[in-house]
Amino acid sequence: MADKERKFVPRPGQIDYTSIRWVPVINCVVKHKDKILLVRRSEKMNLYPGYWNGISGFLDDEKSLEEKVKEELVEEVGIEPKDIVSIKVGDIFDQNEPMYKKIWIVHPVLVEVATDTVMLDWEAQEYKWVSLQEAKSLELLPGFDKVIENLLSL
Repeated sequence: MADKERKFVPRPGQIDYTSIRWVPVINCVVKHKDKILLVRRSEKMNLYPGYWNGISGFLDDEKSLEEKVKEELVEEVGIEPKDIVSIKVGDIFDQNEPMYKKIWIVHPVLVEVATDTVMLDWEAQEYKWVSLQEAKSLELLPGFDKVIENLLSL
């Protein structure tokens, strides 16, 4: 099976949003000192391959927002809960995405961490710690600029 044909198989208690229009997600701006972490999504990803983004994931089970943030950080970039200094949630907004026939219900989260050590999983092909100005020059996932703006006021 080709990587692009990955089929989502929900774990017990997990919601499959494949055919659902309104989808709740988290999108985290991970901050260490004066830099933010951006990951370039793998070409193997079904959604937005090659775009730069924060750490994101579906809110698709019974876990709390904070639990999902910690889970995604460990899974996608190898940052352990002990290295999280703070978690702050911004204003939730809707991001219409006609290309995927979805409306993402985006929960922006600012996560300050005590480490800049990153270990990528398959979901990303590279990462960078960048300034806000550098982030704006990259091909960001649609709506991620709004996530950044939303969180910088926290």
